[in-house]
Amino acid sequence: MFRNIITIVLTAILFSVPAWADGNMVKAEVVKVDKSAGKITLKHGPIKNLDMDAMTMVFRVADPAMLEKVNAGDKIEFEADRVNGAITVTKIGKGH
Repeated sequence: MFRNIITIVLTAILFSVPAWADGNMVKAEVVKVDKSAGKITLKHGPIKNLDMDAMTMVFRVADPAMLEKVNAGDKIEFEADRVNGAITVTKIGKGH
């Protein structure tokens, strides 16, 4: 019986992980990509983890290589956080 309980708990945790990983993803449209400055302008929905309303703004990116994957007009999902005091895009994914 104890083994069954452990199996149930572990299964529940494993199926919950994707929900945790995507908890801070925000839908956005790329307005501008400035590769030389390492910045991206996004028209985005609310960013809950930063208590930020929907708006259009310029973000720094954690890794300039992320900018190679996007162009103005692309629909994306992203995560942002405060890095060294600046609001920074930490993850970019296609689609919405």
